[in-house]
Amino acid sequence: MSRLTSAVLALSVAVAALAGFGIGSARAHADAALVPMPRAVDGKPDLTGLWQALSTAEWNIQDHPASAGVPAGQGVVDGGEIPYQEWALKQKQENEKNSRIPDPVTAVTADPVSKCYMPGLPRATYMPYPFEIAQADKAVVMAYEFARTSRVIPTDGTKHDEGVENWMGDSRGHWEGDTLVVDVTGFNADTWFDEAGNFHSEALHLVERFTPTSRDHLRYDVTVEDPKVFTRPWKMSMPLYRRLEPHAQLLEYHCLEFLEPRLYSHLSKPAAKGK
Repeated sequence: MSRLTSAVLALSVAVAALAGFGIGSARAHADAALVPMPRAVDGKPDLTGLWQALSTAEWNIQDHPASAGVPAGQGVVDGGEIPYQEWALKQKQENEKNSRIPDPVTAVTADPVSKCYMPGLPRATYMPYPFEIAQADKAVVMAYEFARTSRVIPTDGTKHDEGVENWMGDSRGHWEGDTLVVDVTGFNADTWFDEAGNFHSEALHLVERFTPTSRDHLRYDVTVEDPKVFTRPWKMSMPLYRRLEPHAQLLEYHCLEFLEPRLYSHLSKPAAKGK
C-alpha cells in the first residue's frame, strides 16, 4: 500500500469517526432536550438551581474583536445596534475610553464594577459567574456570586414600591404560561450594561423573560427601555445553562472596593527592566 493510499484511508477513517461522533452528540443533545423541566406543586416550571451565561456580554453586549485581554464575542443585542440618543452615544464612547484607563492611585477604572459596586441588571445575569434561583409559592429569589448581590421577586401581584432607586432595581414577577416575566424599575444611574461603557439613566425599565427550553436550559430575553438615553426600546437575548457538577454551589466573590484592583493591578503592568 502506497503512502498516498494509506493517508487517504486514514483520512477517511477519521472523517467517518468525526461524523459518528457528531451524530452521537446530536442524539445526546436531542435526548437531553426531551427531558421535561421539573414543576412545582402549582404546576409552574421549577427554575430552582444554579445557572450561568456563557457569552462574552460582560465585556461587551455588542459584537467585538479580541483586544487587551478581552475575548472576541458575538453580541447579544437584537439587530446588533443600540439606539442611543446622539448625546448618549458620545457619553458611551467616553465611558468606553475611561473603562480602559485605571486610576494611577486606586487602579480602578470608570466601570462601576471595577469599584466593586453591585452590577445592576441585566448585567448580573451574564457576568462570568453563576447565579442561583430559589422558587417559592409567592416569590422567586435570585442570588448572584459577585459582591453577594441578590434580589427578591414577588409573584403575588404586589405593585412596585414608589420612589425607590437602588443598584438592582425593584422587581415584580408573574407567569405567562411557562415563562417567568419580571418587570424591573427603580434603578439608580450608577451601573453599566457591560465593561464597554454601555449605560442607562435612573429611568431604566426592564422586562425580563425566563423561558425553559429543556430541563437544563433557559432562554433569557430582556427588553430595555430608557427614554432619557435611547430613542426606542431594544432587546437582548441569550441562553442560560444549568450547572451540572455533582457538588455545584454558589460561592462568594466578596469584592473589596478599591483594594482588590490595586492588589491585582501588577498583572497588567510590564515587568521592570532587569527583573
